[in-house]
Amino acid sequence: MAEKEPTTELDSRFSSDKATPVSWSEARGLLERAEIYWLSTVRPDGRPHVTPLIGIWLDGALHFCTGPAERKARNLETNTRCVLTTGGNSLTEGTDVVVEGEAVQVRDEQALRRLAAAYEEKYGPSWHFDVADGAFAGEGGRALVFAVTPQQAFGFAREGEYGQTRWRF
Repeated sequence: MAEKEPTTELDSRFSSDKATPVSWSEARGLLERAEIYWLSTVRPDGRPHVTPLIGIWLDGALHFCTGPAERKARNLETNTRCVLTTGGNSLTEGTDVVVEGEAVQVRDEQALRRLAAAYEEKYGPSWHFDVADGAFAGEGGRALVFAVTPQQAFGFAREGEYGQTRWRF
């Protein structure tokens, strides 16, 4: 699947005078290489829920998995809108990336096999998943797999000049 190329803009309200926008290819590279992401979902009563997890950037979307009884899966049953973030904790270096979108469950066995191989390639053999009944299957039991295709994303750069980039898809 061809990835959709976003429009890119620097928000001067939140950027240093000499800041330049971060390219989408650079942000996508950060999403591909990140080891930890933070998923924000909304509970049925409206309260936020945030949790760290591992994930894969593949075919223009961030993918993550979760057990069907976990809070994040239960939240996504009633509200598929979510945010995934990754970055660092330094005030003066790095770039944070925030992806807004809707989590869509991946059930296609071929896509799941590609994702399972990508998880093992990125995180090692302890993250091996088999595919069965439209989900991952592993030592921890059944795991639903979700894809979040960006609808909008933000980059917060802190390399010398602070800059906020917005990508609209």
